[in-house]
Amino acid sequence: MTIREVCEKYDITPDTLRYYERVGVIPEVTRTAGGIRNYTEEDIKWVENAICMRSAGVPVEMIIEYVRLFRMGDDTFEDRCNLLKRAKAEVEAARKKYDDELKRLNYKIAKYEEAIQTGVLNWNDEEMKEE
Repeated sequence: MTIREVCEKYDITPDTLRYYERVGVIPEVTRTAGGIRNYTEEDIKWVENAICMRSAGVPVEMIIEYVRLFRMGDDTFEDRCNLLKRAKAEVEAARKKYDDELKRLNYKIAKYEEAIQTGVLNWNDEEMKEE
């Protein structure tokens, strides 16, 4: 696949793909004899991995480390597993933060909807804490 086809398929920019390759988020992409990127199925798997991990909020540095460990071979299974566990913990912490903020937004929306009906806006901080 060309860089253009990959970008269209995954809705990312060529600059993003080039950046991922340059910093090591994806290994060096296969190239034609003329030096043009020609994404193989293996390259695409790395692109999908990068997009998935970035979408989950995994820091670029952590993905780079994962790729580095992967390229070192099977002796790094434990290190890769530990890295993914750390990434998971970070994603779960971010998720908790978003869940807390979502609760707060839902509470405010409910209070405003109530105010629309009654004409009175009544904040109850204790009620928010229980949510």
